[in-house]
Amino acid sequence: MSDGFATRAIHAGQEADPTTGSVIVPIHATSTYAQDGVGGMRSGYEYSRTGNPTRTALERCLAELENGRHARAYASGMAATDAVLRSLLRPGDHLVIPDDAYGGTFRLIDKVLSGWGISYTPAPVSDVDAVRAAIQDNTKLVWLETPTNPLLNIGDIAALAQVSADAGVKLVVDNTFASPFLQQPLELGATAVVHSTTKYLGGHSDVVGGAVVTSDDALAEQLAFLQNGAGAVPGPFDAFLTMRGLKTLAVRMERHSANAERIVGALTGHPKVAKVLYPGLPDHPGHEVAAKQMKHFGGMVSFLHADGEQAALEVCARTRLFTLAESLGGVESLIEHPGKMTHASTAGSMLQVPADLVRLSVGIEEADDLVEDLLTALG
Repeated sequence: MSDGFATRAIHAGQEADPTTGSVIVPIHATSTYAQDGVGGMRSGYEYSRTGNPTRTALERCLAELENGRHARAYASGMAATDAVLRSLLRPGDHLVIPDDAYGGTFRLIDKVLSGWGISYTPAPVSDVDAVRAAIQDNTKLVWLETPTNPLLNIGDIAALAQVSADAGVKLVVDNTFASPFLQQPLELGATAVVHSTTKYLGGHSDVVGGAVVTSDDALAEQLAFLQNGAGAVPGPFDAFLTMRGLKTLAVRMERHSANAERIVGALTGHPKVAKVLYPGLPDHPGHEVAAKQMKHFGGMVSFLHADGEQAALEVCARTRLFTLAESLGGVESLIEHPGKMTHASTAGSMLQVPADLVRLSVGIEEADDLVEDLLTALG
């Protein structure tokens, strides 16, 4: 019988150190390793860009949590995204992306990869037929976020995996918003899962990192090559901090989700809130799909301010406990204005976000305190 999620998060890849008995994986702060004769590597390590025992432990744990065979850790979520895209795409290829994708992903594809002959078509993740119609003869990849950032739309992973398979293309799922505790894309047919481990996996806003998990052996080999060849690797202390965060992922995600539901309840029907975007709401268009493929509905909440952009900006400036900052997924609550912050790169494009949109990363503080803070800021 396989261990449960929380047990794997604490133990997978993290056996006691054989030399000292340390129950925590040591931080192997070394750049190189002594060899027993030319090519006589101890445990396969020669240089820390190529491999580091602390990073190996993190990768083993991540692979188990996503039920994949292989995981590769990177220096940031964008480095992980770049590695997947460069592994699967070549000049002349095409991919389908969400029409409300994360701004950094859009910037990489639109401003960098397009210069190397890669084309793309945005499509709503909630519309399986629209994604199918966006696939072209030269499409090699469907890129999915669910929930999407920042509009919290939901894509049916199993259905989109089938559409992708029918067309002979890969489906890659950015699972950052959900985390592997809430959602298992590989189990639903995805080729690979991408994470910004900066967010919920690290969970404490003190480390930047990324990861890719897959059971596709050929893709895993290419990811390993790029990890070493391009060198966008996390340091051993980064890997250590991410593993420290993983140990409490299960209990944190339960609290993030519960607090988010309290926030949603307080915002729904508020005179200053035109619309709440949260897949846990029964009237959310993706509610049934989210309920089918997610354990809970997550800690991210967005809303449209009834009085427009300036009022939305003022709310962001008036909170006491919700810190005005980019990023998400930490134990502390954050508030931001996507149009001016994380998604500024989408301005003027098909992916431009509403000017009156506010995004919340609901932390694990006392729910009553968070509700009072938001209601006071709304006025």
